[in-house]
Order: sequence, then structure tokens, then C-alpha cells
Amino acid sequence: MSLEKPWYEVEKLIQELAWRDYWQHVWIAKGEAIHTDLKHPQNPIAHYQIPKAIVNSTTGINALDSAIDDLYDSGYMHNHMRMYLASICCNVARSHWLEPSKWLYANLLDGDIASNQLSWQWVAGAFSNKKYYANQDNINHFFGDTQKNTFLDIDYADFDQIEIPEILSESIPLPIDLHLPQMKNPPLLADQNSLIYNYYNLDPAWHKEEQHQRILLLEPSLFKRYPVSAKCMNFALGLAKNIPNLKIFVGEFDALLKSISPDKITYKEHPLNAHYSGFEEPREWLSSVKGYFPSFFAFWKKCKKEL
Repeated sequence: MSLEKPWYEVEKLIQELAWRDYWQHVWIAKGEAIHTDLKHPQNPIAHYQIPKAIVNSTTGINALDSAIDDLYDSGYMHNHMRMYLASICCNVARSHWLEPSKWLYANLLDGDIASNQLSWQWVAGAFSNKKYYANQDNINHFFGDTQKNTFLDIDYADFDQIEIPEILSESIPLPIDLHLPQMKNPPLLADQNSLIYNYYNLDPAWHKEEQHQRILLLEPSLFKRYPVSAKCMNFALGLAKNIPNLKIFVGEFDALLKSISPDKITYKEHPLNAHYSGFEEPREWLSSVKGYFPSFFAFWKKCKKEL
């Protein structure tokens, strides 16, 4: 019996995976600009922090508060709820998208900087032609709730005139707390070819059958800029156990070069690795389609021809 499924049954799943490729290609093309409003200035903006009620899961929107509690507990949040969260932060509380997006990334086990930053911009209208809204009826429909009489219990036409709800009026800065392993760095072998892993590359199959010195590099400067929760760091360290004889090195890439010369170093291409030196290997992609596309569906149209 064939296990192959017809295209129409798998297209949606593959399309979701293609979104990640698309965001990464935007990051490669735009670089640091992905941390700014790419297409349009977000407007209006009340502050550049995050609503305290979001962090404390006390917005009064039951489905959202429950999802935030689950996020802290499990490290996951449904994709629809991520959009609802961003909409409430950016388009109701009028937070600029950057700090709330960093907060969500910090708590997601599947956090991806490009997907996260650019999705928030899309919701806020900074990387799209209109803002994304979800009212209470929409949330009730998709999350099986019956809540009424909230600040979201309005028609879509009324969102442009909505005042910032009092519960969302207090904002706080993003807390930065490093959760790096407290350990002495292991001795590194200068004469061995070395594979450099990092928080966003823990592929246990990478050169699996070959003899290499394998090093997980955790740079404090990276986690200061993009903090992650203790749960996320522990999750990554748990995944790292799938890589035999992996050495964990807490420090900057330059510190590695004191022990290993660049001609002994191999790493995978990634925007966060631009300061690395050595042999850069390409990442695996769903298709050969590369470059910047102003919309996902322009990108997807070309990808489908190969998939």
C-alpha cells in the first residue's frame, strides 16, 4: 500500500514550512533592517515596550491569558493565537512590535528570529498593506470559547476608533536575563577539524559518520540581544545531548580563535553567523528559490513549481 498522499492533502503543511524559508530569505536580503519597519511605519504607536497585562497574562481575554500561561508552561503557542497576541499588542495597545516580538521569541521553544520579527511586522502593518485584527467572536470561534463583553467584543469596522483599554495601558520594558550554562569551558583541540553548532543549529545528522571536534557555541552577546527563557535554553541543551561528544563553549566566536584556527572550523550559513570565519556550508532549503520577494505568495508561486 502506498503511503504517498495527494498534493492537495499536504500542500498546506508544506506551505507552512515554506513560510519559514521565506522569512529567512527576507532576513538574508534585508539584514539588520528586519528589526525596523520594513515597508511602512507602524502607526499609531503609544510606546516601545510591552503591555504588563500581556506578560502577566491578565488581559481579561480568557483564551489569550490561558495561552500565555500555557506558553510559560510548555514553550508553545498556537499559530493563530500568536497572531491574536500580536494584534492586541500592536493594533489595540499600540505597542511598537519589536519589544513584544522579542518577548514571544524568548519564550518559544520553536522560536525563530526571522519568522517571529517579520510575522509581528506583518500583523502590525509594517510589512503588509493592512493591519491584522481579530475580534472576540473570531477568538471564540477558533478556540471554543463563549466569552462576551470584552474590549475585543466589537465589529471589525470599529477597530480604527478603539481607545487603548485601561488593562493594556501600563507597559514595561523587556526584561533581559541571561540563562547560559554556568560551567568551565572544556579544552579545545587545535589540530582537529571542528564543527560549530549553535542555538539555532543542533542538527544531530550533520556530518554524523565523520570524525570531528563538535562544539556548541553559546555567545553571551547573542543572548543579550535576543534573550531566551531558562526553559528554552534547557530545551536546547537537551537537544544537544543527541550529538555525541559535543563540547559546550560559552563565549564569543573570537575566543574560539584563540584555540582553533579558521582553517579548522566549519559552520552552517546563517545571518547570525556573519562574524564567523572558516568554511561556511549552505543550509538545506525546501527549494532552490532564493532572493527577496515582496510577498510570500510571490515566493510560494515559484516554489510550487519545484515541489
